[in-house]
Amino acid sequence: RLSKLQIRIRFCPVTMSKWIVEDLEEGLRYSYKLNKILSTTQSKFQQVDVCDTEPFGRVLIIDGLIQSSQLDEHIYHECLVHPAMLAHATGPKRVFIGGGGEGSTAREVLRHKSVEKCVMVDIDGDVVDFCKAHLPENAEAFADPRLDLVIDDCKVQLEKATEKFDVIIMDLDDPLEGGPCYWLYCKEFYEMCKSKLNPGGILVTQASGAGIKQHKAVLSPVLNTLKQVFPACKAYKEAIYSFADQWGFVIAHSDPNTASVSVEEVDKRIAARIKGELKFLDGESYTGAFCLSKELRKSFQAETRVLSKDSPAVFLQHMEGVSKYTKESDASESTDASKRQRVV
Repeated sequence: RLSKLQIRIRFCPVTMSKWIVEDLEEGLRYSYKLNKILSTTQSKFQQVDVCDTEPFGRVLIIDGLIQSSQLDEHIYHECLVHPAMLAHATGPKRVFIGGGGEGSTAREVLRHKSVEKCVMVDIDGDVVDFCKAHLPENAEAFADPRLDLVIDDCKVQLEKATEKFDVIIMDLDDPLEGGPCYWLYCKEFYEMCKSKLNPGGILVTQASGAGIKQHKAVLSPVLNTLKQVFPACKAYKEAIYSFADQWGFVIAHSDPNTASVSVEEVDKRIAARIKGELKFLDGESYTGAFCLSKELRKSFQAETRVLSKDSPAVFLQHMEGVSKYTKESDASESTDASKRQRVV
């Protein structure tokens, strides 16, 4: 999930400190202090950095774009995983994860006692290995015998799967031009996903920014596209501090009867199904995530785009990683801002 636009290092000669500068859109710049670049690698597909930052703690950055932070990754991953897992009527046994190379999505899935097998498919084995080495909080998930980790294109693996799944979770990068997830937000892909679900199965996908401006880029057309495939779909969102925005998700139900769960039932299912205590999500916050503003609801109702191979939602290019920038970088130089909004 690519949350930001442009990251470079600004060197401050007075304080001898470095700041990561992100241009969110024309006229809006966001910066935070970089304490240290801990490690960096270049895979076949992506530039990967792990850094320590002042406000967010340790962060994972791919192609210069924040993926998750020590401060609030649990909010993102609990919101991505548990609404779909808890909405399943009997508790999912087989789960498929597309992407999720850092391991946090698998970690949350494997907390569910009902899960017998979790297939996680990420295209970039170098990123997976890098995260195993530098994100120890997910070591237990990677070692869990229920996890079947496959390095490949998740579309290829899902198409080849002979057994179906109860829940499919798409923890993908945003649809960047030239990136590995370019075609995985289209109607054709969602139709294939639906065919791989067991009766009562559920699909959930991250869907980029859900704020007043950003929701129109990916979240809105993804919601409308999934509505063409599944009988019941809902968008939901939560504030992710390190992303500097609300973040959007779309859940799609093959059985409309699973689309509504009460506060009391969510709490009951959490207590019965999940190992350990969730930090963020409970019945009240689960329900609250689906409470969208009048303005957002009207925007979704007016959406007409249906994403397809011939007409995808596409951000522009990947950015260079943090390690590509030096202390001589000038914060006033042109940064080609607002690429997160410019979709073609």
